Amino acid sequence: MSVLKIKKLKENAKIPMRATEGSAGMDLYACIGEPVLIAPHEIQLIPTGIAIALESPDYVAYIYARSGLAIKYGIAPANCVGVIDSDYRGEVCVGLVNQTEKAFTVNPGERIAQMVISPVILPVIEEVDELDETDRGAGGFGSTGRK
Repeated sequence: MSVLKIKKLKENAKIPMRATEGSAGMDLYACIGEPVLIAPHEIQLIPTGIAIALESPDYVAYIYARSGLAIKYGIAPANCVGVIDSDYRGEVCVGLVNQTEKAFTVNPGERIAQMVISPVILPVIEEVDELDETDRGAGGFGSTGRK
């Protein structure tokens, strides 16, 4: 069983929790003293008040959007997916971007993103002169069609 160590950096921080038994992600909460307004197309860095320790370099924490915030309000992580490396011990913060024309307010204690812990494959890097051929080759960005 894997262990994720979490340290509260601020008294009002909330420990991440899975909403249901089947949830892959743990909700992250805004650790702010007062509401934060995110103007249209603006980015605000929202602290969570926690730091984490992954048990080894074989794991990474990913920060993803909460689907309800993204779909209903256009609020999502500015970098699409945040990556927390196994050796990072600072505060987990989430840069949220407002992708709409309407201002959005983040309230203290509100769920702002979700964190998923995943294994990492750490390959040996080998520089080569040629890559093996495939049917697809270098075709990308829709080269296989829409249907």
